[in-house]
Amino acid sequence: MKIICIGRNYRDHALELNNAIPEEPVIFMKPETALLLPGNSLPLPDFSAEIHHEIEIVLRVASDIKMIAGTSSADEYDPANETKLLYRIDAITVGIDLTARDLQKELKSKGLPWEKAKAFDNSAVIGQWKPVPSDLTDLSMVLKINDQVRQQGHCRDMLFDFSSILHHTLRYFSLRTGDLIFTGTPAGVGPVYSGDRLVGLLNGEKLLELICQ
Repeated sequence: MKIICIGRNYRDHALELNNAIPEEPVIFMKPETALLLPGNSLPLPDFSAEIHHEIEIVLRVASDIKMIAGTSSADEYDPANETKLLYRIDAITVGIDLTARDLQKELKSKGLPWEKAKAFDNSAVIGQWKPVPSDLTDLSMVLKINDQVRQQGHCRDMLFDFSSILHHTLRYFSLRTGDLIFTGTPAGVGPVYSGDRLVGLLNGEKLLELICQ
């Protein structure tokens, strides 16, 4: 299982970090060891003093998909049928992409890869899974920390919608059953601290709750 993440997929978030607005989806990955399942507390790492929260809508892949033009078998994807890709998602939830922002800035300033700042253990928090709704164009998310709203957004504000993300990803990587896709965070990212209580909601329903340690 792999975790695919889309960066800078909300214009306001890209601008708040002084990043350029991307012309195509920005992809990075996290390993399976980054996954933090529901019901667990979040141990903050000791190598960073600036762990940032980034709430996102998360998709789960239902079956293997690879891109081979002109085919239509169960495990192959014809790029001419991009909208059909959404039928290959079997569940959604909210998640938190954690970033060691201080370490990321240091690595980027040196022109180095920044997996250490994005892919560390427990850096991909997910909530409880829900069946895919009939309308995947009307999804809102909210992150509360200690009962205060810190982030909120709607999927209609994404630069690249779910179909576009899947289509672009499949140009480079096959997808496997159970792979997760973090689809990007809205503006409002910021630090979390030991003792903080994080709650994530999807269309008003609480799917994620954890305490930072």
